[in-house]
Amino acid sequence: MKASELDKRFDEGEDISKYLDLSKARRPEQEQKRVNVDFPLWMVHLLDKESKRLGVPRQSIIKVWVAERLEKAV
Repeated sequence: MKASELDKRFDEGEDISKYLDLSKARRPEQEQKRVNVDFPLWMVHLLDKESKRLGVPRQSIIKVWVAERLEKAV
């Protein structure tokens, strides 16, 4: 199928997911890369306290806080 035909079907509201190979789909700039960061014990305790209060994993808090800081820097 040509791209123009796929675009037409999409614009008409048709479900085009059957035409896509989602096993190879990627979200640019959203790929994950594992990094290791060492925190002082007092920070870990405070992060755990905050994660328990919010009901989210420690990693989620760290990601959100780092993202907020980076957005301010740009």
